[in-house]
Amino acid sequence: MTPDELSEALSAALAAAVADGTLDLPADAVPASVHVERPRQREHGDWATNVALQLAKKAGTTPRALAEDLAARLGSTPGIKAVDVAGPGFLNITLEAGAAGELARTIVESGAAYGRNDSEVGKKVNLEFVSANPTGPIHIGGVRWAAVGDSLARVLEASGAEVTREYYFNDHGAQIDRFARSLLARARGQEAPEDGYGGQYIAEIADAVIADAVAAGDTDPRDLPDAEAQEVFRSRGVERMFGEIKSSLHDFGVDFDVFFHEDSLHGSGAVDRAVARLQDAGRMFEADGATWLRTTDFGDDKDRVVIKSDGDAAYIAGDIAYYLDKRERGFDEAIIMLGADHHGYVGRMMAVCAAFGDTPGVNLQLLIGQMVNLVKDGRPVRMSKRAGTVVTLEDLVDAVGVDAARYSLARSSVDTSIDLDLDLLASATNENPVYYVQYAHSRTCAVDRNAADRSVARADGFDPALLDHETEAVLLGRLTEFPRIVAQAAELREPHRVARYLEGLAADYHKWYSERRVLPYPDEEVETVHRTRLWLNDAVRQVLANGLDLLGVSAPERM
Repeated sequence: MTPDELSEALSAALAAAVADGTLDLPADAVPASVHVERPRQREHGDWATNVALQLAKKAGTTPRALAEDLAARLGSTPGIKAVDVAGPGFLNITLEAGAAGELARTIVESGAAYGRNDSEVGKKVNLEFVSANPTGPIHIGGVRWAAVGDSLARVLEASGAEVTREYYFNDHGAQIDRFARSLLARARGQEAPEDGYGGQYIAEIADAVIADAVAAGDTDPRDLPDAEAQEVFRSRGVERMFGEIKSSLHDFGVDFDVFFHEDSLHGSGAVDRAVARLQDAGRMFEADGATWLRTTDFGDDKDRVVIKSDGDAAYIAGDIAYYLDKRERGFDEAIIMLGADHHGYVGRMMAVCAAFGDTPGVNLQLLIGQMVNLVKDGRPVRMSKRAGTVVTLEDLVDAVGVDAARYSLARSSVDTSIDLDLDLLASATNENPVYYVQYAHSRTCAVDRNAADRSVARADGFDPALLDHETEAVLLGRLTEFPRIVAQAAELREPHRVARYLEGLAADYHKWYSERRVLPYPDEEVETVHRTRLWLNDAVRQVLANGLDLLGVSAPERM
């Protein structure tokens, strides 16, 4: 019996109580589904619900009286072993072993679809993440967003949402000019500008720009006048740097559906259209020769200049136009992932959302991520050989590999800082969380290989009632929770919940494996209990694989 089936049984019992007059409630007040959850203490049963406490007052009765009536009605339901009333009116429900064990077959037969749900169906989501400036390699903060953002996209898609992964390409503004000047200076053997960029990668990009120009039959950009040379290094350098960024992300398992160019907002008239829309809505005003957005009407701490007194657009103008562009492209929700230094950005952008008549926190959602610190040999890792001042995506992958990097970055809530121990993540020990989960999956695969050698085949028999050991009840209970965990991770925008679930599942599996022998000894006959436990083994294998896939991490068959 699945949680959904139990929920339906509870709803049917409530409907029957209304129909026979026991429960004084309008028929439409009976919930279509009743929430059930795993009790914290195993001795309280397999499932619990507080539905009696929720409905008793409306029905003019006490929670305990309602709970006792429901317990009596549920007691004869096939698959339910016992229903106990606890405290003021909680229902604790214990399933028969056969009803609980049937889940193993359900999971195996569902395959990759197990865990998918429809909690986000109908939502068109634009998920913007990473969006690092094309002025250098992706640093460790951006790597965290790459891992978390792609995992969140996978979780949302598994919950039915239509997701577009978008990268905002910052190719407009002063930072690009500094990048171009830095390339030109390095190419001419000069010191980098005081506000410019350093690191070995600047020399590499500068050399590549020169080589590209010469190969195309163009003049060596070093020989051009300063303004022309800077433009060549700007256009070719940004293109080359962004190509490296996209390649690095692809190798990290992250690909985007849309690369949106900031420059296009200004060249297409999108900024002017957004300003006009807000002016028509009465949200703008003129003061000191500038055009302002009255964001204080929507909770911001001060109003914001959108068009400066010299006629140039302020930085927020691009943000306003970009948000409107997303909404005009048909996205119901725009989710933007930002670094820890963007806290001040939240209030103004939520005000922009409200100024357009949208709902902050719904149509626009901002996720702020905290710092990532790397530790090796007990000491902080602070610098990259290539970037000079920061640790990059390539540095992390070179140290621990893609799987460990992605998993370790996605397994913690983004609103907390994390310290990554590179020595631990590169180790093959149970203290390494990604190794611990992947090893559980490889162990299930080893069981399958040994089962084939000993002629143990699932198709030859399955008796879920034989899954009656305490460790099997715990393991089945954990497997049952997976769809709810995925839906919850999508709802809360917290893919780390999937990783923590997998670690719990791996622990339950390892304990079961040590206490219940799946396969017969060489001199024993194959019995139904062996085949049945193989079903459970393979159900665990499937859920581990499904969960790791949601995190963009491989599920190895051998380790």
